[in-house]
Amino acid sequence: MTKSPLDRVAQGTPDGVAQRIRGLSDRTIAWIFVAPTIFLLLAVNIFPLIWTIRLSFTNFRVNRPNKDVEWVGLRNYERILNDPDIWNTMQATAHFLIWTIALQVLIGFALAYLINKKFKGNDLWTTIIVFPMMLSPAVVGNFWTFLYQPQIGLFNYAVTFFTGGDPASFSMIGDVHLAPWAIIIADTWMWTPFVMLICLAGLRSIPDSIYEAAECDRASKWRQFWTITIPMALPFLMLAVLFRGIENFKMFDLVVQLTGGGPGNTTTLTSIDLKREAFEKWRTGYSSAYAVILFVTVFGLASIYVKALNKVKDR
Repeated sequence: MTKSPLDRVAQGTPDGVAQRIRGLSDRTIAWIFVAPTIFLLLAVNIFPLIWTIRLSFTNFRVNRPNKDVEWVGLRNYERILNDPDIWNTMQATAHFLIWTIALQVLIGFALAYLINKKFKGNDLWTTIIVFPMMLSPAVVGNFWTFLYQPQIGLFNYAVTFFTGGDPASFSMIGDVHLAPWAIIIADTWMWTPFVMLICLAGLRSIPDSIYEAAECDRASKWRQFWTITIPMALPFLMLAVLFRGIENFKMFDLVVQLTGGGPGNTTTLTSIDLKREAFEKWRTGYSSAYAVILFVTVFGLASIYVKALNKVKDR
């Protein structure tokens, strides 16, 4: 009789090792397999976080490794929280977050609602709509920079047509008031398909029998939309808001590619400001405190939001 590979491995295992393995409990064996992953997570995530918190209480500068490091306590945190420029950056970030999330959720849900209705060419249009999120932020940034350029920029022509300006001397990314909207438009174009896919999953999880029962009760399409579609798709909508909120709070590459944080500081988000403090001014201790504040802000808001999401899912 041919022996299985497991039997051959068992026969090749030394008796002493085999006895020790047989003496291990299931929990111990599970920890043996999980331990490498836990160690990797601690090394990659937890240790850098602890080290950053430690540096936030010092005046350490990474470009001056031989200089004595002083313990400054909460001085870095006080300077950050009392700096008006930091609060202006927070305001710019909040403006970017609110508008991108609102537009992406509204447009994404509308597209998902339309695609959920079976029609000819449904798969083709889905692929076309999803295409922007397949591109890298660098490619998207270059593409939209071209659209925002003077003379040849499509959006510049549209704006100057309604305002009566000169297209040859106008650029959206160079205008103080329109530069933030230039970034919002580009980010919405790129990530609305992601929200659409999440909403589409939510819409297709609703059983058809519920709509059939509503039609038997003579409920109108509008009534079905507000009493069935929206409540049952709401957890997916909230999940999309959570994902996009966290990602857009960290937005960096697309903004740098389009505006570099300008003109002035109108599009300087917290991620760009943090990069300048850490790698241009080399204020490592100060930037570490800045990073800790941002982490606590995102983690706290996300925790509150997840609790609200769980309550909606449990209803």
